[in-house]
Amino acid sequence: MKNFIRVSVITIFLFAATILPCITAALSLSPWLYPAAAVLFLFCNIVPVPRKGLSNKLKNAAFGADLLCSFLALLIFDSFFALLSLTVYSDIFSGTLWLEVLIAVLALFIIFWNGIIRVYLCAAMIGGKWRIIGLICGMIPIANIIVLVRIISLTRKEIAMEERRYKRNKERSGQNICKTKYPILLVHGVFFRDLDKFNYWGRIPAELEKNGAVLYYGEQQSALGIEESGSELAKKIEEIIRKTGCEKVNIIAHSKGGLDSRYAISCLGTDKYVASLTTINTPHRGCVFAEWLLDNMPESFQNSVADKYNTALKLIGDSTPDFLKAVGDLKASECEKFNKNVPDMPDVYYQSVGSKINKAMTSAFPLNFSHLLAKHFDGPNDGLVTINSAKWGEKFTYLESKSADGVSHADVIDLFRHDKPDLDIREFYVQLVSDLRERGF
Repeated sequence: MKNFIRVSVITIFLFAATILPCITAALSLSPWLYPAAAVLFLFCNIVPVPRKGLSNKLKNAAFGADLLCSFLALLIFDSFFALLSLTVYSDIFSGTLWLEVLIAVLALFIIFWNGIIRVYLCAAMIGGKWRIIGLICGMIPIANIIVLVRIISLTRKEIAMEERRYKRNKERSGQNICKTKYPILLVHGVFFRDLDKFNYWGRIPAELEKNGAVLYYGEQQSALGIEESGSELAKKIEEIIRKTGCEKVNIIAHSKGGLDSRYAISCLGTDKYVASLTTINTPHRGCVFAEWLLDNMPESFQNSVADKYNTALKLIGDSTPDFLKAVGDLKASECEKFNKNVPDMPDVYYQSVGSKINKAMTSAFPLNFSHLLAKHFDGPNDGLVTINSAKWGEKFTYLESKSADGVSHADVIDLFRHDKPDLDIREFYVQLVSDLRERGF
């Protein structure tokens, strides 16, 4: 209802602004109505209706969707008005018909491009797929209207999800449902770092902090073997305990970070400092396809690739990157040995999360490509890790989406900051941490 009222108001003002010059010319009204109409038109195209709980980017996306809805409505109104001018009121408007058509076409042109540019630049949920389809179908009658309606619909869903999130957080403000007994330590996966200007965990940390969570980051190097990464994590955990006196931490670890954390807990004596370990899409049983690649690629080629990666990884802060060791530790045979030598500790609560890609072609590169390899060797997977390999601990949560792309290895950490119509990944983490709180951790 709010969307309908908002769009109706914008449409009425825009319609009035575009039709006013025609009426002025036809009825010889005051020429001051021309600049009045221009000011009204510019105002409606520049000043959005106020909306609470949205970032500036999403406010622009919402305004763009409003303008596109007004464009469709005005397209109908202007067509009807032009028809009326040619028939019922032809005597009055015949002399100004050219002006009416020119103004209407120009106005529709401005409204459409103002709206579509805002949506293309600011709406994440439409993704690359509908952006491309929109460009292809833009000049095809009827098809362009159908695609435009779909783009508006997806943008509306994204805005509605964000507004629900704002309302939900406002209602539970002060409850601190993510204020756990022990702070949260977020541990990244392989080939990434915890950077200040680009959060590996997307919008998740901000959402957790809004609900009372206290967060720290692993800050280990991006490409080391499990033992080396585990050692860095153990030092980080001890540093947090020493500086804050918090006694323990709750670890949430993604991908290889889950194996690094398990090693730190079981083999480096940090089990006394860890209350719980939640692994997110971690290859506990390794990757068969990674083993096949490493066993079949020429050693010279592997070393060449490793040298290039190691050089690049030094640029993001790694002091001693070891690409081959980091990848080699994820082989299925190595993880089998790892699981025998790294038992779960009795005083630590273990749980895990897994997901899968539904269709490779709709997922982002390179996960769409690796998904096909992993599926051939391992089975259903998120682009890297199979569902079976991700299962570990007392509780396993399967994250799914009915969207064409499903939930990839990157989607589970909100890496691309892209919402799905049927999965609120930020709220998932809020509930996950809230559950840790309820369990007394």
